Formats: sequence, C-alpha cells, structure tokens
Amino acid sequence: MNQDFDPRIGYDANGTMTPKPYDALLLASFGGPEGQEDVIPFLRNVTAGRGIPDERLEEVAVHYRTNGGVSPINAQNRALKAALEAELEARGIQLPVYWGNRNWYPMINDTLKQIAADGHRKVLLLGTGAYAGYSACRQYREDLGMGLRETGLEGVVEVDKVRQFFDTPAFVEPFIDGVRQSLANVREQLADRGNPEGRIKIVFVTHSIPMSDANAAGPAAEHENYPENLYTAQHRAVAAHILAHVPEAEGLEDSLVYQSRSGAPHIPWLEPDINDALEQDAANGVAGVVVVPIGFISDHMEVLWDLDTEAKDTCAELGLAFCRVPTPGTHTKFVSGLIDVIEERLTGPDGAPRRTGRVSAVAGGPWFDVCPAACCVKPAQDGSLRPTIAGMDSEVGVPQP
Repeated sequence: MNQDFDPRIGYDANGTMTPKPYDALLLASFGGPEGQEDVIPFLRNVTAGRGIPDERLEEVAVHYRTNGGVSPINAQNRALKAALEAELEARGIQLPVYWGNRNWYPMINDTLKQIAADGHRKVLLLGTGAYAGYSACRQYREDLGMGLRETGLEGVVEVDKVRQFFDTPAFVEPFIDGVRQSLANVREQLADRGNPEGRIKIVFVTHSIPMSDANAAGPAAEHENYPENLYTAQHRAVAAHILAHVPEAEGLEDSLVYQSRSGAPHIPWLEPDINDALEQDAANGVAGVVVVPIGFISDHMEVLWDLDTEAKDTCAELGLAFCRVPTPGTHTKFVSGLIDVIEERLTGPDGAPRRTGRVSAVAGGPWFDVCPAACCVKPAQDGSLRPTIAGMDSEVGVPQP
C-alpha cells in the first residue's frame, strides 16, 4: 500500500483506490438509435444544449439512415455485457452486470434506479472509453454524478469508476493480432495487382477532439512529461507498443491521424483528417495502407461510416490497397483483460483483494482509479462544473462552482 494512503477517503496520493466488496458492475456507453424513428431524437440527446436545428442533424442522420436507422453500438454492448457476465461466472465472481447509455435507451438514470431497486449499493462503473479525456472519462463521471443527484440516489448508491485501460494488454493485444493479419491481407492485395514490393503504411486512427479538450486531457502534471497533449501522447504510446510487437511491420512507415471531426469550422481540432492524410500518402508513393482504429473498442457507426465507407472509398479512388484492423469488440483477450482490471478493485469472500498489482503494458499507465482534481475539466457555458464521481475534486471537498 502506498505510504500516502489515507483510509478516511479510501485511496492514496497516486489515485489508487483500496479494493471494496462491490455488489454490481455498470457498463456505461454512448448509446445509439435502433430504428429510423430513433435517429433524430438520439441526435438531439447527443447535441443537447447546443441549439442545433433538426435540419442540420439530418446531415449527420444519413450515416444512420443508410444503415436502417440502426447503430451497431447497442448490439455490440449487449454482446460485451454477455461476454463479461460469462467471464465473471467462469471465475466464480458473483457480480451482476447492468448496462446504461449516455444518449439512448437504456439510459443511465433508468439503470441506476433499477440497480437501487435490486438492492445494490456499491457499484463499479466500466466506461467504454479507453483513454484519458473529457468524452472518454470525465463525462462518464459527470453522467453518474448527475444521475445520482437527479434520481435521488446520491448518498444511497455509491459508484466508483474503473481506471482507463488504454495501456493494458487487454486493449492492445487484439490490435497486435489484427495488424499482423491485415498486413498479410494488404500484401496479398498488392501481389494480386502485380506490385508485391509496393510500399505499405500503417495508419493509426482515433477520434478527433477539439484542441482545447486535448490540452485539458489528464492532470496538468502529466503534460510536463510529453511534448504534446496527453490524449495524443497516449495514442502514440499505444501505436508504438503495437508496432514493437509485430515483427512483420519492422521498417514500415506509420502515422497517427484523426477522424469524425464535427462542430464549428473555426474551432481548432486535432489533425490531420484521415482522408487528407491518405491523399498525401498516395502522392508520396504509398501503395497500400493498414488502418488501425486504436481510438475505439468496437465497430460502431463512426468506424463503419468514417473508415469502412469514406476512408475505404478514398483508398479506392486513389488506388491504394486497404485493410482495416478489427476493434477489440468481444475478443477473448479483451474481455478477459477487462475482468482483470475489474478484479483489481474487488475483494474476495475473505475480504482480501482478489488481485494485487495493476497490469500495464504501455508507457503512460497505469491510469488512476480516482482522478486528480480538475482532471479533464470542461466547464459549462456558464462556467459551472457538473457533479462527478470517482474524482478527488468531488470526494475530498475541493469546491466546485
């Protein structure tokens, strides 16, 4: 135990929380529509408070309309929930798994009410974002802070959050397997085109975010160790780890690019966009690309549309061989590794920790169980902050506006 551990608050100066006898696990995700009539109401939830008219939302709705109004994310979360339940059962861990979404049914507040009605009081939250940052971490903490308050369960149900898992073998090993297989696929495509020695580039891609969010990602102290924002640095560290474990990729070019930019054009976002980068790659003599979506855990709509549709079409127009690596989804290593991370936080029947040590395979980890004060903070337009869970700012009395 860290010498700075304070039993009054349950965690040490490094944000490592002591294991607890949690009685439920909450899988929290973004959510998505499951029919044409759901699309606009779903997008209204996503953009709530921004005053975006339905006419503009329809421009985005085409991504869903083309797929019958159904986002694959809910089905993927059902599959992940079932896989987590199976792995917990296989390990003899009695921990019921619940599921709640940020923007579509089942909504987090409804799930909180069900958890409480079922008699659970100590809940461990698993968010589906792997990295540091507002959308991937703090927003889940806010959702639960607001949810407990709005449902009247504040002080009744306790919710803690699993650490970010970008650095774990669970997350990176499925990508290692996928890069190896996709490289073989692209080499086969080039051979079929009569260009077996064509240049191949490995293109790592993640969700673009506003530069202001990127610069606010993580605690300020961490930024001193990186030449750029923490969000980008964590992705570069994951990419470097993957490449180091794929011998077939030795000597190949690689890059980190971004996708899914939205919002006002005058607001700076992380660049370059993947399609712009692919055009430059083709101009520089690249013959084929392996696209690795390291920013995502499942093949949801932004992966299917921005990569499997738009980026793939761009490659076809440019004459580039293309293969996209699968996301972890319900890969056996991913599911098993997530339960490893959950076990870090659990006590066994004898009250002792189920697992000692925090597994981390990538530079920059392991991340915090309890986030430092003002970590990834993003005030509302009026300057106020929403209540959060699993953060020092909300748990040790640092005042929030």
